[in-house]
Amino acid sequence: MHDGVSRREMQARSLPAPAMSFYCDAMSFASRLTRAPRAFDEEQGLIAAASLADHPSELRELVAGAAGCSPYLSRLIERHGDWLNGILDGSPEAALAGLLEDAIALPDEALKTGLREIKARVALLVALADLGGLWPLEDVTGALTDFADLATDRALRAMVSIEIARGKLDGNAGGAAGLAALAMGKMGARELNYSSDIDLIMLFDGAKHAGDDFQTARTALVRATRHMSSLLSEITSDGYVFRTDLRLRPDASVTPVCLSMDAAEVYYESVGRTWERAAYVKARAAAGDIPAGEAFLARLTPFVWRRYLDFAAIQDAHDMRLRIRAHKGFRQTLDLEGRNLKLGAGGIREIEFFTQTRQIISGGRDPDLRARGTVEGLDVLAKKGWVAQDAADKLAKAYRAHREIEHRLQMIADAQTHVLPADAAGFARLAAFMDRDAEDLRREIKDRLADVHGLTEGFFAPQAVGAAPAIPEKSRAIVERWQSYPALRSSRAVGIFERLKPELLKRLERAAKPHEALEQFDRFLVGLPAGVRLFSLFEANPQLIDLIIDITATSPALARYLGRNAQVLDAVIGGSFFTPWPGAAALREMLVSHLSECSDYEDKLDAARIWAKEWHFRVGVHHLRGLVDAVDAGRQYADLAEAVLGALWKPVAAEFSRKHGGPPGRGAAVLGMGSLGAGELSATSDLDVIVIYDAAGVEASDGSRPLGAREYYAKLTKAFMTALTVQTAEGALYEVDMRLRPTGRQGPVATSLASFEIYQHEEAWTWEHLALTRARGVAGEETVGRDAEKVREEILAAPHKAAKVLADVAEMRKRLANEKPPKGVWDAKQGAGRLRDIDLLAQTAALLSGSPARNTELQLAAGVDIGWLRESEARILNEIHKLFWALQAAARLLTGTSSLENEMGEGGRAFLLRQTNQASITALREVLAVQAADAKRIIGAALSRVPAGR
Repeated sequence: MHDGVSRREMQARSLPAPAMSFYCDAMSFASRLTRAPRAFDEEQGLIAAASLADHPSELRELVAGAAGCSPYLSRLIERHGDWLNGILDGSPEAALAGLLEDAIALPDEALKTGLREIKARVALLVALADLGGLWPLEDVTGALTDFADLATDRALRAMVSIEIARGKLDGNAGGAAGLAALAMGKMGARELNYSSDIDLIMLFDGAKHAGDDFQTARTALVRATRHMSSLLSEITSDGYVFRTDLRLRPDASVTPVCLSMDAAEVYYESVGRTWERAAYVKARAAAGDIPAGEAFLARLTPFVWRRYLDFAAIQDAHDMRLRIRAHKGFRQTLDLEGRNLKLGAGGIREIEFFTQTRQIISGGRDPDLRARGTVEGLDVLAKKGWVAQDAADKLAKAYRAHREIEHRLQMIADAQTHVLPADAAGFARLAAFMDRDAEDLRREIKDRLADVHGLTEGFFAPQAVGAAPAIPEKSRAIVERWQSYPALRSSRAVGIFERLKPELLKRLERAAKPHEALEQFDRFLVGLPAGVRLFSLFEANPQLIDLIIDITATSPALARYLGRNAQVLDAVIGGSFFTPWPGAAALREMLVSHLSECSDYEDKLDAARIWAKEWHFRVGVHHLRGLVDAVDAGRQYADLAEAVLGALWKPVAAEFSRKHGGPPGRGAAVLGMGSLGAGELSATSDLDVIVIYDAAGVEASDGSRPLGAREYYAKLTKAFMTALTVQTAEGALYEVDMRLRPTGRQGPVATSLASFEIYQHEEAWTWEHLALTRARGVAGEETVGRDAEKVREEILAAPHKAAKVLADVAEMRKRLANEKPPKGVWDAKQGAGRLRDIDLLAQTAALLSGSPARNTELQLAAGVDIGWLRESEARILNEIHKLFWALQAAARLLTGTSSLENEMGEGGRAFLLRQTNQASITALREVLAVQAADAKRIIGAALSRVPAGR
C-alpha cells in the first residue's frame, strides 16, 4: 500500500502533493468493509457509535465494536470524534497521507504535543482499517512504520538543530550532521505492532566532524540523541509518540547512546555476536542522514552475511531461545491462560527466529535471501529450496494470525503486551474483538501454537545422542585420540561432535574395510584447523556424513583438500551441485556476476578463490562417484580454469589501470597452452599460458603513473599471474607456468603481437611450433586473441620440412627419456608409449598436416588424413591415451600426485579399477605395460617414415 510515498519524501520538510496520489485515489471506508468486531461492552459501543449518526450503519457497527472491546479506542473516538467524522467519507489511505503531511508541517517547537496528537489519530485510523478488514497485516504494520520513521526523523533533526544553534555542531555538515537512526527489529522490517516500542541504533559519520571538533560534535550528538528519545518516549497528558529503545547498540552497558560509525564497525568486526548479526537482518536506515546509514549497512554486509553456509547459527539461535525462556520464566506448556504469544513456544518469535536463522545460514551466498520482512523471508526461502513450500505457507499463515491477535491484545489498553488473557472474561473480550466464538478461538490458537512449535523446534533443538556402536580395540585407540585434535579444542566443537560421533562410527562400520575407513577419516580429522562450523554443517545435513566418509575412504588427496577448504561443502547443500555442467562460458558469466558484488579488489581475489574451489570440488566428487568419466572431468577442470582466467582478467586490468591508466593500444590476450589449450586438465594441473599484447603504435599509458607500452604489459601480466598464484586468506587459485612464451624464461613475460608473429615465422624452434598446435585464447581482449589465432593458423598452414620435424621430434623423445624417465608403472605421463609420448606424436601430426585441431584425437586424425598415420594406428593410440589419461586423472584425484601404491586403500583401488575397466590391480599393471609397449612401437614406426609430398 505505502509504496506510493517514498521514505525520503516523507522525511522531507514539505511533501509534494503528487506523492500522495496512491493514498488519495483509494476507495472509501464504507465501501471496503469486510468485517467488524462485536462490542464486548455494548453500552460503551452504543455511546461511541452515536457520534457517527450521519454515517452508514456499517461504519457505526465498526466503531461500536471497536469502542465496546477497547477502552483505549473508546477514549480516542471520544477525543478525536470531530476529526474521525471528517475522514470517514474518504479512504484510510488519504487520511494517513494527511496525517503524515501534518507531521511534516509541524514547527520544531510544536513537535512534543503535535506528534502525540497525530500519533493518537494514526493509532485510531490504523485500528479501524485493521478491524474493518480494509488493510492486510503488511499495510497495518507499514502505516505504523511510516509514521515511526517520520516521527523519528522530525525529532532527530529538531534536536540536531538545537545543537547547531548552540554552536556545538557544524551546520554545514549536512544530512542531520551525519547522525543516522538505524531502525532495528520490527521497525526495520516495517512490521511494527500496534503498541510497539521502536528499537534504534544511533550512529554518526565521524568523517563529517574531523579534527579538533570531533569530541565536541560527539558530545552534542549524544545529547541530541537523548533529547530525541525523550521527545518520543516521555509520557505526558497527551500520551507518548513511541517508546524508544537504544539498547541494541554495541556494548550498550558501557557505550554512549550514540556512536561513531567507525567505532561500531570495529566492534562488529572484532567481537560481534550471532544475535547481533540476526538483528541486522532487519536493519534499515530510517531517519536522519540516510545515505550515511545505508553506507554503514553496506560496509557491515560481510559481518551479517557470511560467505559460507553458517549452520553454527542454529545452535546460537537455539541457545538464545532457551535464555529468553529462562529469563522470562516461561513454562513449557500449551495452556493458553497467560501464555506469551510472542516469546513462548510456538509463538511469533519462534517464526521470526526460524526465518532469520535460515536467512543467516545461506544469505551470504544468495543476496535474494536478505529480505527484511518475515513473510517475505519465508517466501523467498521456499522459492530457493531452503524451506519446504508447505512449511513456509503454514508458518506465514500462522505468523499473520498470531500478529492479528497480538494487535487486538494491544488495542485493548494500548499496552505493549503479548500475553493471552488469564481468564474466561478476557478470552470472551478477545473473541468479541475478533468476532469469533471464544471456544473456537481458543482451540484454533492452541492448534496453531502446537503446529508452529512442531515445525520449528526440530530445526533448532539438537538431536538426541544415540548409542555409539561397539568398536574393536585397535579402532578404539584412534577414536580416543580425537579429543586432542585442533578441531576439537573448543567446548562448543566437542559438544557438537559428541552428538555426531555415534552416527559417524555407525556409518564407518558399514564401509568395506571399517578400520581402514576409520584410519582415513582420522587423517582428515587431524588436519582440520577448526571444527565448529563443519560439525554444525554435518549435524544440520546428515547426508553429508556419507559423502565425507566416501571421500576420506577413497581419496586421501580430496580429503586433504576438503580439510583445508571445508567451505566447499556449502556447494553441496546449495542445490545445484548435481545439475548438468554449465560449460566454460556460463561459468565465466557466473563468476563475473559473483565478483561484481564484491566491494574491493582484495575481496574479489578471495571471492574468486572460494567460488573456484567449490566448482573444483564438485568436479572431483562427480568423478569420484562415477557421475563423469576421466575425459569429462578433464574437460570440466579446463572449463573452470578458462572461466577463472576470463573473469579475473578485467578486475586485474581495472585495478592496474587505476594506478597506471588504461592499456595503451588494443590491449592483451591470454593464450592457454599445453593441456589448458587442449581443454584437458587433471585435479592438480598447473596452467601453461602466454600473454600477447598489441600497443597499436601507442607508446605509453595515460594514467597518473604512466608506463611505456612494453613495461605496462609486462607489469600487467605479472599482476595477473600474482592474482592467480598469490596465497590470500583463501589460498591460491592455480600454479602458472609461462615457459612456453617466445624465448622461454629469458624473454619478456608479455610479447607484442608483432614480435610474436615475427618470432614464430623466423626464429621459433620445432618444439615451439609443436606447442603452438595447442594454443587457445582463454582471456583478455578478444580481438587480440583472434589475431594471435590467425598467426597460429598461418604458422601451422605454412610448409614444414617433414624430415626435419621428424628428426627434431625423435631427438626430443631421446632427451625426455633421459631427463624425465617414468617414476614407475603408475606414471601415466612420462615414458615411452605414455601420455606425453602420444601427445607429442599428435602435435607432430597437426604440424605436418597444418591442422588447427588442438586435442589428441583430432590431431591424430589429421595425421591419418595426410596418409602419415594409419587409421588403425590412430585408433589404437587413442584408446591407449584414454587408458593412461584415466590412470593419471585417478592418481591426481586420489593422491594428488602420480604415485598410487603407497596411498591407495580399498576404496581407492576400487575406484581406479572402475576408471580403467580392469578386474584387478595385477591385471591393470599388465595392461599398462602391454599398452605402453604397443604405443611405443607405433610411435617409433610413425617417426621413421616421412609423409609423401611433405
